[in-house]
Amino acid sequence: MTYALKETEKAPPLTRYAWLSIGAAIATIALKLLAYIQTGSVGLLSDAAESLVNLVAAIVALIALQQVAKPADSRFTYGRSKVEYFSATVEGSMIFLAAVFIVYSAIERIIHPTPLENLGIGLLISVGASVINGTVGLLLLRAGAKHRSPTLRADGTHLLTDVVTSVGVLIGIGLVALTGWETGDPIVALLVGANIIWTGWRLMHSSVEGLMDVTLPAAQNDALKDVLTRYTSHDVTFHGLQTRRSGRDSFANVDMLVPGDWTVRKGHEFADRVASDMSAAVPGLHAIIHVEPIDDPLSYDDIPTGYVPL
Repeated sequence: MTYALKETEKAPPLTRYAWLSIGAAIATIALKLLAYIQTGSVGLLSDAAESLVNLVAAIVALIALQQVAKPADSRFTYGRSKVEYFSATVEGSMIFLAAVFIVYSAIERIIHPTPLENLGIGLLISVGASVINGTVGLLLLRAGAKHRSPTLRADGTHLLTDVVTSVGVLIGIGLVALTGWETGDPIVALLVGANIIWTGWRLMHSSVEGLMDVTLPAAQNDALKDVLTRYTSHDVTFHGLQTRRSGRDSFANVDMLVPGDWTVRKGHEFADRVASDMSAAVPGLHAIIHVEPIDDPLSYDDIPTGYVPL
């Protein structure tokens, strides 16, 4: 017998967060371009370029979250939760493109230095844009953690990376203002580009792991093992636990070995209790339990190659 526990709580729509990210990106692009026009800083230009990437990424996130909100159907019987990993991968790729533009602009400005102007106004405008990005980024990260959304976590991380970029640019402009060393601005832009590359790599690595059905984090696997241990006795044992994450959903399947003389009803009710406790231990978990007779040798021949040791 196979028992599947289905989550009854409907996931809340998250598209409003994507619209918020789009609004923030448009506002910061306008502010940073204005700051670049005022100062001529390549750092501010590269900062504006990353905000343009933020806008594209936010639109991709909106499309992904709209797909995730659709219910499962005959074609996508498990839903569309994995589309969030595609969104995060696209966002990581866009971060790389922004980094390439930043590095190129910085090297060109090192070769052909240009004096900066109206630094005070440029700094104020850039600070205002950073406040917007920082506020929205933290909100997206909090929502991503609450709703287990890779898309929102990626978008929030990207916005906070934008804030780090802006801080680096402000440092570069400040060096120019204090020392008159015009090369300081593009050098800081180079360092910012390196930081963005690292952030993009982390996002893409995490997303690819999700697409490859990586197992749940060790803490969640341990929580599931604790549940199974509580139900293990002379009559009942478990083996072959497998787990994976798909967007905001998590999945686990395990074999439950029970006495061969148990009735179907008794095995079902027992599996019901175990699956319910597994779902309580890991929010958003869909548990599938395969019931097998403990005294049948064939019950021990179907343990999967990859599994979580109990």
